Amino acid sequence: MDNRIDRKASLSAFRARLEEDEKSANTIGKYIRDAASFFAFAGEREISKELVREYKKSLVGSGRYKERSINSMLVAVNRLLDFLGLGDCRVKTLKIQNETFIPEDKELTKAEFDRLVETARKRGDERLALILQTICGTGIRVSELRFITVEAVRSGEATVSCKGKTRKVFIVSALRKLLKQYIAKNGIGSGSVFLGANGKPVDRTTVWREMKSLCAAANVKPTKVYPHNLRKLFARVFYKIEKDIAKLADILGHSSINTTRIYLVATGKEHRRRMEKMGLVVLQREEET
Repeated sequence: MDNRIDRKASLSAFRARLEEDEKSANTIGKYIRDAASFFAFAGEREISKELVREYKKSLVGSGRYKERSINSMLVAVNRLLDFLGLGDCRVKTLKIQNETFIPEDKELTKAEFDRLVETARKRGDERLALILQTICGTGIRVSELRFITVEAVRSGEATVSCKGKTRKVFIVSALRKLLKQYIAKNGIGSGSVFLGANGKPVDRTTVWREMKSLCAAANVKPTKVYPHNLRKLFARVFYKIEKDIAKLADILGHSSINTTRIYLVATGKEHRRRMEKMGLVVLQREEET
């Protein structure tokens, strides 16, 4: 069977299918980029199981990508192959052992979060300070900021739609108070609270760049400062209080508790402290002389 196909037409049709499946704009963009990269690797060659395996080996051997990134690319390619009726060409993702702890230079602490917010305030950047607190105070994704609307602030809850799922997100009273003050001050009558210069909801790239600009003044390592780490901080604080991973998964909008579990991995320092408390090693007493 000849598996040579029209790459351009296939990408267009694949995009249309993803849109029909109500995938988020970010997910669609990533799937299309990954599919295009695979097509570029394949060139004019016929798509086969061997070719896809060769592509997988090239990703691993390039040294450019982490294992989880490679797996996300392979998921996109497998989805493309299914769409094209070439499911027999699918390949398995890499097996990854779950990390028992994360490096300290990647976990954002509550104290560091507070410094970031205070730094934004001192700069007079009220919008950024509120964005940080909104993501961290609700556990939403940065792409879900657009659902924090004037109407949501007034009612105390936002309806968030992401990845084909809809969930309710509560806005706590302290955050509502700050948001109401911001809305009144900036004369925002309706719709999304956080807007860019173009009048549209602020995008993730802008939030990422503005967060990074706070690092030096806030004395926080850049490796810790990005929107998703605010969501992880919310998850850790919530779980420490409630100890209910199923409820946390619902709040975060996760389909699998395994995804939520990744958010709760302790740092190496904390992991070591817990092991030290186990008391399973008994030191030998020195003989009395």
